[in-house]
Amino acid sequence: MVRVRFAPSPTGYLHVGGARTALFNWLFARRHGGTFVLRIEDTDAERSSWAMVAGIVDGLRWLGLDWDEGPDVGGPHAPYFQSERLDRYREKAHALVRKGHAYYCYCSPEDLQRKRTVAEGRGEAWTYDRACLKLSREDAARLDAAGAARAIRFNVPAGQTRFADLVHGPIVFDNSNIEDFVILRSDAQPTYHLSVVVDDIEMEMTHVVRGDDHISNTPKHVLLYQAFGRTPPQFAHVPLILGPDKKRLSKRHGATSVMEYHRLGFLPEAMVNFLALLGWSPGGDRELLETDELIALFTLEGISGGNAVFNPEKLDWFNQQHIARLPAAELLRRIEGRLRARELWRDSLPGGEAAWVEKVLELLKPRVKKLDQLVDEIEPFLVDLPQFDPAAVQKHLSDVDVRNTLGILADRYGPLVPFDAATTEHVLRGVAQDAGLKGAALIHATRVAVTGRAVSAGLFDVLALLGSTRVVNRLRRARDYTPVS
Repeated sequence: MVRVRFAPSPTGYLHVGGARTALFNWLFARRHGGTFVLRIEDTDAERSSWAMVAGIVDGLRWLGLDWDEGPDVGGPHAPYFQSERLDRYREKAHALVRKGHAYYCYCSPEDLQRKRTVAEGRGEAWTYDRACLKLSREDAARLDAAGAARAIRFNVPAGQTRFADLVHGPIVFDNSNIEDFVILRSDAQPTYHLSVVVDDIEMEMTHVVRGDDHISNTPKHVLLYQAFGRTPPQFAHVPLILGPDKKRLSKRHGATSVMEYHRLGFLPEAMVNFLALLGWSPGGDRELLETDELIALFTLEGISGGNAVFNPEKLDWFNQQHIARLPAAELLRRIEGRLRARELWRDSLPGGEAAWVEKVLELLKPRVKKLDQLVDEIEPFLVDLPQFDPAAVQKHLSDVDVRNTLGILADRYGPLVPFDAATTEHVLRGVAQDAGLKGAALIHATRVAVTGRAVSAGLFDVLALLGSTRVVNRLRRARDYTPVS
């Protein structure tokens, strides 16, 4: 049975890289009918906060990633907060000392820094010199009796450490390059290396899928597994995500919090589709995939060993495609909160006006890449009179002859039946010809008159959906409008 976990530290909101790692784990678990565990690695109490936990959980839930075991749903391996498991880590660290796999280190931070400074002054890289491994029992007992602070270091054996990475293949580390690393600090707080291995053992993880930046940690973890007498899980280190400049993705590239993309108007299914293809390929040329399809296709073998590039334009394209796929009724549900925030919502939209608003949304959705853009596009349909864009007025309504012609067009549109796209276009072009205007000039002026802006969906489709009453009122307002010079 596949068991995988996403184990974030609550020191920040869920960022794109973490979300992609969570997604890969979730897809792998769902693909194999396994278990996806959420574990909060909050041993760093000073940098952790409940607000950050909420930020991570909100991001996962927005993406649609649910967990089978975790802080809020429980499970057979609770607790799922590392801060509630500290005694377990301490017990395991001291057990390694008793077995000879670790030892107490009494070196103060000042002593260690002094040795490091001396080595660097000689142009050498410094690693711990195992001074405390050489302490006699009598010296150690004397230090203990004096109440000296002590950490616990892992006793790295000679030789090599090997593991088979499911992405990168066989990886070998020479143990001479691994210093005796601290597993329990002098304040009795566990380090990441100890806590993650203890938890992964006790929570029965079969696979560890995490970022490439953890490859250097993995030999230490393999050594700990061996010291505990346990077989390591299978490791899969996924490529890092780079910005368009091929540097590691960061705030300088724009939004990095997943929930920021929610606020910007991206759909969760579009974000999932985009993230899944950052470093993984389903094979072939398929790109536009629903979540169920991603689950059916996902394999760890499909993960690329090369770094993935975050392309904002590609994300926009995915979002546009997924917006276009949504039925209009569902799209209305997705933008309800945004419409309410703009005071554009009315309860009749999903009720008596449902058929009409669905036609409006079907007209508008091919034009937009984000939900906020859709709200902008639909606004002229939901207000009595749209606000004029000054630049559009200056460009298309500054000519008094054009404004007067809008009045003539209003008179022709008033009794017009049917008031559909074809008929309104025919009438407009006739009025323009009679007035000696180019058809395009009157079209642009009419668009500004009825939408307030210079760009919109097809004008005559817009007119038909607005209806003759509103169109005539807006044309007459534009006729009487005096642009500010």
